[in-house]
Amino acid sequence: MSTDHESVDLVGDEAVGNVARAALFAALTGVFAYVSFQLPVTSVPFTLQVLGVFLAGVYLGPVWGFASMALYVVAGAVGAPVYAYGTAGFGALLGQWGGYLWSYPPAAAVVGLVVHGTDGLRDPQQASVVRLVGGMTAATLVVYTFGTVGYAVVGDVGFVTAVLAAAIPFVPAEVLKMAATVAVVRSDVVVAE
Repeated sequence: MSTDHESVDLVGDEAVGNVARAALFAALTGVFAYVSFQLPVTSVPFTLQVLGVFLAGVYLGPVWGFASMALYVVAGAVGAPVYAYGTAGFGALLGQWGGYLWSYPPAAAVVGLVVHGTDGLRDPQQASVVRLVGGMTAATLVVYTFGTVGYAVVGDVGFVTAVLAAAIPFVPAEVLKMAATVAVVRSDVVVAE
């Protein structure tokens, strides 16, 4: 009878690390959702969720950034209180703010694609500010498109009204979130690899 035991890796270390980082950024986005408040000019809440989207794309790249935000959306849909004001449930994805939530996975992928390209991940600190801001600007357009269309369809309002309520009031905040992301990337904060 042989007692020889071989070690078998069912999942590689790289995959485990990527899943862990994706879960971390999904959780961070959930924490950012708790910073929620109403602006006096719109019924759409201000949150820091898009900051999580930016960071996921910058640090995880297009594939794992998308996966991270998909995990975030699914976690909220099945009941984890990770949406604005600590809400949850599939109904939130179909509500007037649901378009924003649906936009987060593709928006993170856009940031990751612009920052890292298609040749694999690079050190985000090596990305130019133009590339970082370009990626986040493109992602913001994705978020605003999904959010505005969702707001218009569910709220049964015209497109111009939706843009004025669901996009325009948030532009200054997005600029600040972009600046915060660039500051994090340029700081000495290092995400474990």
